[in-house]
Amino acid sequence: MKFLAEVNVMPLKALLDPQGKAVGMTMHNTGFSEASNVRIGKHITFEIEAKSREAAMERVNEICSKMLANPVMEGYDYHVTEVK
Repeated sequence: MKFLAEVNVMPLKALLDPQGKAVGMTMHNTGFSEASNVRIGKHITFEIEAKSREAAMERVNEICSKMLANPVMEGYDYHVTEVK
């Protein structure tokens, strides 16, 4: 079976996000002052073959923890859906 994995990797809330801060300041300076607490991360999608959704989720979690996110600085979440 083929599955689509959608992964979001974000900086941990306890850490400074300089890119988010810069974008937030630019928003404020260009008239979008209602926006605040901007955080910038990554959205990654990929297809994965697995025998079941549970097996796909386990494998995606392993990929995230070993490759896509730095656990010292980033957290992640993901969704796995079957490709039909």
